[in-house]
Amino acid sequence: MPEPTPATDPLALESQICFALSVASRGVIAAYRPVLEPLRLTHPQYLVMLALWQHAPLSLKDLAERLHMETATLSPMTRRLEALSYVQRGRNPDDGRGLALSLTDEGRALRQQAEQVPVEMMRRLQMDEDELQDLHRLMTTLMERVHPVPE
Repeated sequence: MPEPTPATDPLALESQICFALSVASRGVIAAYRPVLEPLRLTHPQYLVMLALWQHAPLSLKDLAERLHMETATLSPMTRRLEALSYVQRGRNPDDGRGLALSLTDEGRALRQQAEQVPVEMMRRLQMDEDELQDLHRLMTTLMERVHPVPE
């Protein structure tokens, strides 16, 4: 009996989408590290700032939904962003029990520096704009399928 190959073996490691996504994800996040260092941001903090630059103010609950993260994970992260003077945490005016996040002047100013991050990442990943748009489209489709919007 011939030895199975990645093309014929349905369980070949190299054929698994979970393997490719895992390795690619770790590599991309590692590539962000030196790019985000001058901004004093980790990759998860960068995602928070992206959401706030686009939608601030946000409740912690709304931020968690946008980022597909737990509020328990975001709460300490937003405290660190507050310590960096990038965000201000306060009571949500719509719900006095909830937490609302807004940008400080320093957090708003950081956006201008961050505008170079996508350009630098394109260079580091050696991908052009069309390749990134194709990849983004596929990943967005995958995200929608694994996190369907409730009806």
